[in-house]
Amino acid sequence: MDLVVLCYEITKKFPKNEIYGLSSQLQRAAVSVPANIAEGRHRQSSKEFLQYLSIAYGSLAEIETHVQIAGRLNYIDEDQINKTLNKTAEIGRMLNGLSRSIRKRI
Repeated sequence: MDLVVLCYEITKKFPKNEIYGLSSQLQRAAVSVPANIAEGRHRQSSKEFLQYLSIAYGSLAEIETHVQIAGRLNYIDEDQINKTLNKTAEIGRMLNGLSRSIRKRI
């Protein structure tokens, strides 16, 4: 959830013409991560859960891409880029660990 809040905070500084573009895409990708984890957790099988974790991991990659684009467009500064990428890396490690533990049970 911290990543979602972080992404919403940084998109506040984006130009208004990005409200339906990069800003919206970044926010949706950020919300997608915890939403897919939650939805997958309540599925019937571990295989389904793994699929949703994979989708969440893909959303993390989207966030990283959108943040790098925002940085190149000078919408956010280097500190915000690094803070966000560090958070996505941390969450990525957690998702990998969770996926490994589920695969051991299958």
